[in-house]
Amino acid sequence: MAMDTDPRLQHLILYSVYVRSHTPEGSFRAVIPDLPRIRSLGVDAIWLMPIHPIGRKNRKGSLGSPYANRDYRSVNPEYGTLEDFEALVDAIHAQGMKCLIDVVYNHTSPDALLWEQHPDYFYRRPDGSPGNHVGDWTDIIDLDYGVPALWDYQIETLKYWAGRVDGFRCDVASFVPVEFWSRAREEVSRIKPDFIWLAESVHRSFGAACRRQGMYCARDVDLYAAFDLEYEYDVREALDRYLRGEDSLGHWLDLLCFQDTVYPSNYNKLRFLENHDQPRIASLVTGASDLVNLTALLYFLKGATLLYAGQEAGCTHLPSLFDRDPIDWNTGRDLSPLLRRLGELKKTLLSPADDFYAAADEENHIAAASRDDGRVRKLGVFSLRSRAASVAVEAPDGVYDNLLDGRPVTVREGRLFCDGAPIIFALPRREKDV
Repeated sequence: MAMDTDPRLQHLILYSVYVRSHTPEGSFRAVIPDLPRIRSLGVDAIWLMPIHPIGRKNRKGSLGSPYANRDYRSVNPEYGTLEDFEALVDAIHAQGMKCLIDVVYNHTSPDALLWEQHPDYFYRRPDGSPGNHVGDWTDIIDLDYGVPALWDYQIETLKYWAGRVDGFRCDVASFVPVEFWSRAREEVSRIKPDFIWLAESVHRSFGAACRRQGMYCARDVDLYAAFDLEYEYDVREALDRYLRGEDSLGHWLDLLCFQDTVYPSNYNKLRFLENHDQPRIASLVTGASDLVNLTALLYFLKGATLLYAGQEAGCTHLPSLFDRDPIDWNTGRDLSPLLRRLGELKKTLLSPADDFYAAADEENHIAAASRDDGRVRKLGVFSLRSRAASVAVEAPDGVYDNLLDGRPVTVREGRLFCDGAPIIFALPRREKDV
């Protein structure tokens, strides 16, 4: 782990905003009126997906992907001016939240200003033309971090934006040398010591395939040298297979337990059910009670929590990255009360020092999990198919409060009855610590 990572980031709740789709206007200033509502969900920081101008050459869709960046040092005029962006950041801060922006440093659009000014900063195919390592990313060209001058340019750019925001979410960070990120972190820390660094690491199978093809792709454990948080894509594929009915619940839970044994003790994974690259979770988990259980389990996992705008409304449509596609907030569903309560428990009950363990009742699709910091044990039971069943738990017989809804939870002979709703309760502080 980065030596100066703040353990309190385990409590972080991050909310992802795609400016183009968040409102019908699709502008920086149009997001501002929604900030109090977002804050009320328990959100600590807003991650703004790329704010920079988008290239025109080889565009996908009518407006292009925000990850095909044309200029690192200006803002997308479709969203507004730099002053409009700064007004949004000021409004985020006024709500008591931090602001992270997307850093897309593996590649640019083919018509980027950097290509025009410094073509020597770019990867070349054998024929000398610019290109990229991932074939279907046809709207971008890759940078070449074997060029020392590129490091200087990129770090100067990071320092420029660090004077305005509180953190970076670094796109496909695995493809950029860890040594670059470490130097960038060190230099940015001189401007803002408590800056937040979030790495989008890549899916385990994708990273392995890239390395087999001779590409540079950092492993998750190595990325922690420069980053405070990283994506949980090392275990995500097991969850996806479970949701499709192709794998067991226990396999995913075993991988979560494995994470807790192989990473540094203060590791921080970004936990999410959906993001702009993944299907809406409500399109995969269609039962309302099932979704409540899975969401409660998400918050119980060790690590920061990500919400993608619209998740609180149970949206099933994933906005297009390439066209104007505003979120339809009128779904008739509202998970906000649940998210608020889960956020409170995350910050007041769960500890960054907790050890994590989970086991599966495969027949009933129930996850029984525990978190324990040596002083207080926290137990959670999550019925992912909303089935009622008797569940084994490591707790003394007695009556406890379900901290989600206040209902009593009775443990008898090491078992409790789950009626299909999620349960979270805490054992009293141990006598030796009182």
